[in-house]
Amino acid sequence: MIERCLALLLLIMSTGPALASLALAPSQATRPSAPSTAVSSLSLKAQRIDLSLSDAIYLGLRDNRGIRSAYLDRIAQKFDLRVAEDRFSPKLLIRGNYLSNHNQADRYRQGDITPTTTLLTPYGTRLSLGWTYRHTEADLAGLTRNDGANITVIQPLLRGAGRDVATAPVQLARLGEQVNRLALKDTVAQTITRIIIGYHTLLQTQEQLQIARDALQRARQLLEVNQAMIAAGRMAAFEIVQTEAEVATQELGLEDARNQQQAARLALLQMLALDLDTPIVASDTVQADAIDVDTSLALQQAQALQPTYLIELIAGEQATINLTVARNERLWDVSLVGGGAQVRERNNLNGSARSWENYVGVQVEIPIGDLSTRQAEVHARVGVETQEVRLQEARQQLQRDVTNAVRDIGVRWRQYQIALRAQELSQRKLAIEREKLTVGRSSNFQVLSFENDLRTAQNTRLGALISYMNAQAELDQTLGTTLDSWDIALND
Repeated sequence: MIERCLALLLLIMSTGPALASLALAPSQATRPSAPSTAVSSLSLKAQRIDLSLSDAIYLGLRDNRGIRSAYLDRIAQKFDLRVAEDRFSPKLLIRGNYLSNHNQADRYRQGDITPTTTLLTPYGTRLSLGWTYRHTEADLAGLTRNDGANITVIQPLLRGAGRDVATAPVQLARLGEQVNRLALKDTVAQTITRIIIGYHTLLQTQEQLQIARDALQRARQLLEVNQAMIAAGRMAAFEIVQTEAEVATQELGLEDARNQQQAARLALLQMLALDLDTPIVASDTVQADAIDVDTSLALQQAQALQPTYLIELIAGEQATINLTVARNERLWDVSLVGGGAQVRERNNLNGSARSWENYVGVQVEIPIGDLSTRQAEVHARVGVETQEVRLQEARQQLQRDVTNAVRDIGVRWRQYQIALRAQELSQRKLAIEREKLTVGRSSNFQVLSFENDLRTAQNTRLGALISYMNAQAELDQTLGTTLDSWDIALND
């Protein structure tokens, strides 16, 4: 019998390392649309990899370190919920030992095993069922065996009684799980927004690089025109210095634009967790359409979907449960108790003997002069009132953010329209002035001044358009609709 008990203990202990060696398998956010061929087969040997915004988001969901870390955290968070929900499942504890001892009278070997099962019900009832077996073999006294079972039932009547109090840890864990899911959604949405803005930055720097190249080309063309006019005797030779200085200035601007483009490329590659030598190029066109957003409808949508606001709502429920538990802890511990036990003993000298007992009664524990329970209730009440204040602040902050986001997207579109008109007028103005220069009715200074105006107008139009596109992404994040807009499944 002792050998069988030891084998059982070894089997139980051997399962621990097996469970500990299980590999972590986090989930992953996905999009149903498949990536492009360029994205699915990234190669450093390629001279150029065209990357669309959709491809960038796909790569971000797959490789971004912040998203991967959030999903790894979810493994522990889900297990925490599993442990909390296991609160009302039966628990089994097995104790056992084996001793070999001797004294002045005899030498004996003793082994015992004690399995005990405990159960907590959703109403606070605590049940315990145990069984003990002891096997003693002595050289002189012979073989002795005894075993017995016992059961205990404790039903709280005040402290710890009631479904609301007994299930409070499970309710808090489930609310905490909702908070964790919303935090995951917020993390993914914020990361996607940063990727969108990073992609737009790369797109902007690429366009600025092209603007710098075009400006340098126009400056060199003007230099050729000046040289031709000087050769024809229609311009003084010293006036070409202005154009040569403009060419040098545009070469400097081209180098700066190229540097900014490379910095934006590296920043996007880091967000996508790709090799920094990957030769990606933003392939989307720089264009956008006007959208009309109703502020009241947007606010309703944000109140239903915005993770930060919903987390504050859940925090209010958690504070209320904590107050209920704190108030219950101040009550007296009055419980009904009952139980029974039976013991049977057998040995070679006296034969077999059996005994039993049952009991029922009331146990009372009255704390006197203990302010710690009062302290917990005060903290819980303050927590409820503080959370009400925070919820009011969160509600007003959400309204402010939505109003600002809706207004901002309208302002950005109007600014883009004005900048687009200004660019068209600058182009016409420069073209007219170049024609006047060829017939001697203008000067280099005037043409160069209009060239500067055109570059400013082009960069202003580009900046206004990129700002409008970014405002769309930020509006999605404010409303909590980023994942829906990009058809992203959290798979959580």
